[in-house]
Amino acid sequence: MNAPLGPKPGAGRLQSIDALRGFVMVLMLLDHLRETWFLHVPVADPIDATTALPAMYWARLAVSLCAPIFVALTGISAYLFSTKHTLAETRMYLVKRGLVLMALEVFFLSELYWGIAAPTFWLQVIWCIGVCMIVLALLIGMPRRLLLAGGLLIVCGHNLLDGIRLEPGHPLFAPWAMLHQRDVIELPFGFVAKTTYPVLPWIGVIVLGFAIGPWFSPGVAAPARRRRLIWLGTAMLLTFFLVRLWNGYGDTPWFVVEGDPMRTVMSFLALTKYPPSLLFLLLTLGVGALLLAAFELLREGRISAALAVFGGAPMFFYLLHLSVLRLLYHGALALWGPNQGSVFGVGNYGWVLAWYVALIIPLYIPTAWFSRFKAARRDIAWLKYL
Repeated sequence: MNAPLGPKPGAGRLQSIDALRGFVMVLMLLDHLRETWFLHVPVADPIDATTALPAMYWARLAVSLCAPIFVALTGISAYLFSTKHTLAETRMYLVKRGLVLMALEVFFLSELYWGIAAPTFWLQVIWCIGVCMIVLALLIGMPRRLLLAGGLLIVCGHNLLDGIRLEPGHPLFAPWAMLHQRDVIELPFGFVAKTTYPVLPWIGVIVLGFAIGPWFSPGVAAPARRRRLIWLGTAMLLTFFLVRLWNGYGDTPWFVVEGDPMRTVMSFLALTKYPPSLLFLLLTLGVGALLLAAFELLREGRISAALAVFGGAPMFFYLLHLSVLRLLYHGALALWGPNQGSVFGVGNYGWVLAWYVALIIPLYIPTAWFSRFKAARRDIAWLKYL
């Protein structure tokens, strides 16, 4: 309990990990802008390939990278943290960080989106990551090979559980809704909780991230790490295409849209995120592995350094950009009133893209300041939770 879990790394953070984390955070902004200014356009999950606006479909496909990559990087970062701390210290950090994230989701983010004292608690990605960190804290003392096998079993096999559907009133309904069945849990005093991100597959992802953490140890040369990441990403994408062509497991079947090759491709790539299917994770994490290899190669570049600023303070950026978007939305609603049914919105998706470009630099400035402040004031313990 008093020995570090692995070799001690050199000083500083791995810029490639921060850059990739920052990249997906910036992508996330695009989807949250859609939810701010294009909320009047319903989006199914997975996106309906026969009706979805192509521009919005491809943007949604791109932002699908965010959650899987972020959760996997959380596992890798947990391993790197463990190389400088004892098992007990690592577990304590993961539990504390997980509880902070869960509390932020329930007591801040739910109210941020839906108003003070909203009757609904949205158990979304921040809640999910918090739960995953706590579960990981319980597992990290196990042998690495066992963690790898367990993570693969969960990711590859959880779709076998899709047919298990429990109804409200069943004694296991609430825990099963949190684990694998996206549903609504009734709470006392008229409150409800929506399990947007059932956590079981995500536990597999964070465990696999932790299991490959030794690839990022100082003793592993960067070229060797890149080769491993390229092989991993290529193997995952090849497996995705083969299993998807088989059309028999891992997600809902795809179909041919007669006379429309683009929508046929859209159907092929329309994958289930809630909970994430095997095919969804193969595609997104395969791309993520290749992106991480690319950022390893470009880690000295300006773009990589700029993205690493977002990735160095991810929770700060997450809370900042959601707060800014809520202020913008309610300001527009107060000035011009609802213009799209009961909500305010823009009439063309191009305006969503314009807002995306316009906000990146204004959001970068305070994030860069906080990232520098966080790095300089390591004596302030609570900063590490942001």
